[in-house]
Amino acid sequence: MTSTPDESRIDRRAELLPEEQTAGSADPEAQAEAILEESDERTDDPQGTRADSVQTPGPED
Repeated sequence: MTSTPDESRIDRRAELLPEEQTAGSADPEAQAEAILEESDERTDDPQGTRADSVQTPGPED
């Protein structure tokens, strides 16, 4: 179950860094919302994230 991040988090993340401003963004708020939703999913399910990612360290077997 995915919940939408609150508006204040989206607004903060939508503020582009200088290098992001140079590259441009068609919709920084939509991008920020998507990034935060994915981040929240990984945070809410660390075991699932660890199982799905080769970059997430886990306990040694």
